[in-house]
Amino acid sequence: MLKDIVEARAVKDHRVYIRFEDGVEGEIDLRKLITFEGVFQPLQNPAEVAKVRVEPDSGTVCWPNGADLDPDVLYAELTGKPVDLSDAVSRLTLQAHAGALSTKG
Repeated sequence: MLKDIVEARAVKDHRVYIRFEDGVEGEIDLRKLITFEGVFQPLQNPAEVAKVRVEPDSGTVCWPNGADLDPDVLYAELTGKPVDLSDAVSRLTLQAHAGALSTKG
């Protein structure tokens, strides 16, 4: 898929509105996607969910504590289309390559 998120905001409780660059948009209920453990534990509190923001470098949503979600999973949740693992691998490869380039110089 390789679609970036361009807008995100907390809606209510554990729901987040997300809009992708291609116009796909909708609300995601985080309770259906994550277990509130580890890095996601703070998101049990809706006040923490409200701190959601878009990370432009990775094209996904994240929170101040470092928690983030794979945009391909979120896209699949909104569209009902399964995640294409070849796209996920491509995204990781591109991110790793971009990271390597940013450390050179």
